[in-house]
Amino acid sequence: MSEERLVKLEVIAAEQERTIEELSTQVAEQWKEIDRLRKKLDLLTERFLALEEQATPPAPVTKPPHW
Repeated sequence: MSEERLVKLEVIAAEQERTIEELSTQVAEQWKEIDRLRKKLDLLTERFLALEEQATPPAPVTKPPHW
């Protein structure tokens, strides 16, 4: 294998390693953001359901008119 070809392969491998590290960092940051948003969504869902329960009067239990 020629020296030039070996150097070229080493450069490609180094660039790929750097790209993989960058992508790994981005994925880790995205998971942090997803977790933060999921927690916020859960809190907002709980608040919405609580407000909905307070705002909706209970439906009276009555027999239909044809009974």
